[in-house]
Amino acid sequence: MPAILITGAGRGLGQELARQYAADGWRVIGTERGAKARHRLDVTDAAQIARLAADLKGTPIDVLFCNAGIIGKRGMELGRFDYEAWQEVLKVNLLGAAAVIEALVENVAASERKVIAVMSSRLGSITESSGMTLPYATSKAALNLLAKGLAATLAPRGIGVVALSPGWVRTDMGGAGAPLSPQASVSGLRKVIAGLKPADSGKFFSHDGSTIPW
Repeated sequence: MPAILITGAGRGLGQELARQYAADGWRVIGTERGAKARHRLDVTDAAQIARLAADLKGTPIDVLFCNAGIIGKRGMELGRFDYEAWQEVLKVNLLGAAAVIEALVENVAASERKVIAVMSSRLGSITESSGMTLPYATSKAALNLLAKGLAATLAPRGIGVVALSPGWVRTDMGGAGAPLSPQASVSGLRKVIAGLKPADSGKFFSHDGSTIPW
């Protein structure tokens, strides 16, 4: 039975990822911040990450999906930047993902599929940048570089690393007016992951399988 670990699995896309993979027969290890969670994890808490890594020592993880993320304070733009709020976005979206990957890379290396996926956003494309939602967008651009850099670092170990964009989805973050349902977005993301080849490591994919320019 293949195994997937999904951070931020308590709601939204993370919850839908967990639901779909479980329905397909995968072993799902979902983490969330809630105190009652079976696998409690705040990705900015080094002690919690270390505890999770200790609990999972020796457990192969075929797909490590770093999904946990926040959009941060709304309305931040030039002249109205809240730098403390911006730092929190970077701590969660970038440093949190890096810390989880660092803690669990041996679990991925011990698996058959050896995939690390990070939940990015098309807003993180520097090529396509419109200046919208800059604090969030900069965190995702940095996350993309992390994914591309780790793809090169981990290639000798046969581990593939990709950045994925779920599209504009009807979640708390995306809002009720978004065109995509969580079910459709996640179904697409799963197809991308299932079809990954070694040459795809270090790439940035949309939920529909198309590549997104850096």
